[in-house]
Amino acid sequence: MVRYLSLAIPFGVKKLWEEWNIRGAILFSLWLQIVLIFLAPIRKSTRKKFVISLLWFAYLLADIAADFAVGLISKSQCNQSNNSDLKPKEGIDLLAFWAPFLLLHLGGPDTITAFALEDNQLWRRRLLGFGFQATTIVYVFFQSLPNKNLWIPTILIFTAGIIKYVERTRALFLASTDKFRDSMLNSPPNCSTLMKDLVYGNAARRKRRQTYELCEMAIEEGLESVDFAQTSFTPHEKDPLEHLLLVKDAYQYFQIFKGLVVDLNFSFPKSDERLDFFDKTAEDALKLIEIELNFMYESLYTKMEVLSSITGYVFRFTAFGSVLATLGLFCFQVNKDEFHKVDIGITYSLLLGAIALDVIAFFMLIFSDWTFVSIKNPPTHHWSMAAVFNSFLAFKMPWWHPCKCKTKSQEKDVQHHVLVTPLLFRRWSGSIPTHNLIRYCLKSSLTRIHKFPSLWGIMFEKILCLLGINEVTKKVSGYMIMIKRKISQSNTSLAQQGKSFKGNGSLGSSINKVTGFLSCIEENVIQFFRHIFRLITMPIKNIVDEMMYVSLEPFTKELWKFIFEEVKNKSKSADTSETKKGIYSARGDWVLKKTYSLDDNSQLLKYVRDVEYDERILLWHVATDLCYYTDNEKVNGASSNNNAYMGKAPTQRQFSKILSDYMLYLLVFHPTTVSSVLGIEKLRFRDTCAEVEKFLKEQYLLPNQDKEACQRILEYTDAGSVGPEKKESMTVLLEATKLATELKRMENQEGKDKWELLSSVWVELVSYAACTCSGSTHAQQLSKGGELINLVWLLMAHFSLG
Repeated sequence: MVRYLSLAIPFGVKKLWEEWNIRGAILFSLWLQIVLIFLAPIRKSTRKKFVISLLWFAYLLADIAADFAVGLISKSQCNQSNNSDLKPKEGIDLLAFWAPFLLLHLGGPDTITAFALEDNQLWRRRLLGFGFQATTIVYVFFQSLPNKNLWIPTILIFTAGIIKYVERTRALFLASTDKFRDSMLNSPPNCSTLMKDLVYGNAARRKRRQTYELCEMAIEEGLESVDFAQTSFTPHEKDPLEHLLLVKDAYQYFQIFKGLVVDLNFSFPKSDERLDFFDKTAEDALKLIEIELNFMYESLYTKMEVLSSITGYVFRFTAFGSVLATLGLFCFQVNKDEFHKVDIGITYSLLLGAIALDVIAFFMLIFSDWTFVSIKNPPTHHWSMAAVFNSFLAFKMPWWHPCKCKTKSQEKDVQHHVLVTPLLFRRWSGSIPTHNLIRYCLKSSLTRIHKFPSLWGIMFEKILCLLGINEVTKKVSGYMIMIKRKISQSNTSLAQQGKSFKGNGSLGSSINKVTGFLSCIEENVIQFFRHIFRLITMPIKNIVDEMMYVSLEPFTKELWKFIFEEVKNKSKSADTSETKKGIYSARGDWVLKKTYSLDDNSQLLKYVRDVEYDERILLWHVATDLCYYTDNEKVNGASSNNNAYMGKAPTQRQFSKILSDYMLYLLVFHPTTVSSVLGIEKLRFRDTCAEVEKFLKEQYLLPNQDKEACQRILEYTDAGSVGPEKKESMTVLLEATKLATELKRMENQEGKDKWELLSSVWVELVSYAACTCSGSTHAQQLSKGGELINLVWLLMAHFSLG
């Protein structure tokens, strides 16, 4: 006789589930809506994995919890209809009243409609789900018709839920790739009109600015009157709504460039009209591009584009009014004596929660960039409201904080300005993730060139120190190196003894056998455990590496100015389509051709022409590190004098280092950002790491000995110690060493600044990656904190180089 083992569920657990399954599911659904409305706006301005992961869980669970609760309510109604003696704990009427709230939750908050760009393609599934959910709720409603006092409140909530659900479905539809492309092809923006408005508007503001400066000059010189005959503006008109007008300009640019998201090519109507962007400073250009990217993010991942219309406002006020009326009816017309007090409290929580979420969403809508754009003629109409909005926008503009960068040069410390805009006002993360090959192979701790106080960073470091993770990692690494060193030393000692006993055949032979056996054990055991470890940890290796070996470098004003000037100078020479194509496709060779003579080019061009793009990044990255850690950091007197904003080698040295580490980060952790130019990037990076790790292992170098490692690499290759058998396995390392040696030779013998060349080459490599990366990949990065490459992408487009 077969016996079946059954798991007995305690009676208390069963009773708790029967009483609280529906209640708990509904309250959990409400809690998820609260998490989403507050957490979703932060994801565009942070890189924290914890925040993004929590948002992902909340986004997925929100739909699951609402669907599950609707299913529980429907099942409860079915059970009651089959057995009239069985009544649900919550009461039949309240179940029908609660069900439309779940449709309201399925509509989601305004701050997030899609977690990933692919979610927009599933708008048909969302529409089909809406039909099923609405049908289920109508079925539940008709199961509890007796209490007429709840009919009208239920219908009102049901109406609000339909509006919210339709808003979300339409937002997904408008953000889908096909619709996004069709909107540009069917009714493209009048680029000529938009550009003329931008040019004339900016010209007027420049004229007002010049007038104000003329007035200030007159006051300083003590003049009693100023001749304003050449201008049509009075002195007090110094762009009082500067930030508001900047948002309006950014929206017009967004209408032109949003086709880039679906890889649509465009061109300015006249090349002269792009000259307006030449007149802007680097800071103004950064403000414009940040706002444009924010428009792109909100049109792809939120409901803002649906709500920012007359129809959107009407439906939103209709939904809000329905919930507000429901609260009034439930308070004053519904007899609550027949319901449990707990259920009454849950009902009030649902009503007040829905109203609070709508009020929060309403304020977010009012102070969004889409509302600022809708203000017509702000200088002449709606002046007071425009002034309030302009003051609020001042908080959302970049905040800069001075930061001293320590150098060993004889010059004074270089001071840069880092971006420290508060989290709630940031439009992107404002940081540059960096990854370094040599430090990764050494398993060194994270470092930054620029350091600034960060509350989240301090808390994270405190937690790591409290848990002892840093100390454990260092100790384990130290123990492994010590064990390997002891084994190698014992092998060396035994080998020497074997040589001394070479004349004694039996003893010398025995020692040699023992030495060979130990070497075999060392090699095979280590390789075995390394192979097992790789197999086990491969699925999470990238995640762990990104957490442990990627450092966030603050974004500096000086770095952006440098990139802006480099792109601007190239654009000045882009007069023909062939020239534009040459600049667009340049991967370091354009700088070499324009800066150096033919003889010098022949020595350096082979490092950019004869190698693939991924190998080129690795080669120049290692060469930059070799120069960075072995440089004496003295300011070269032959530094470029053509640099209008900064002519000091330490600054360009830091720019080269930051951009080099940033490009390696993209290559390793986000290869899709340069997918069109990469082939076997993972394999090549792994092989290069194996080369470096093998060399560092032979040198017995410890973590954080980066400078010693670079010096050993240069000394090893300069001395000609690389045998023929190693040349094939150390291709990237050897070529990088040759490149670094050539750069040092040109600086020492010909007086040419290597850091000026390296920084310009890295800007060119970043620009090439930004232009060749697909628009959808750029759009995906906007939902993860944004990247420097996104800024460069739009900057190139503004200068007609994209």
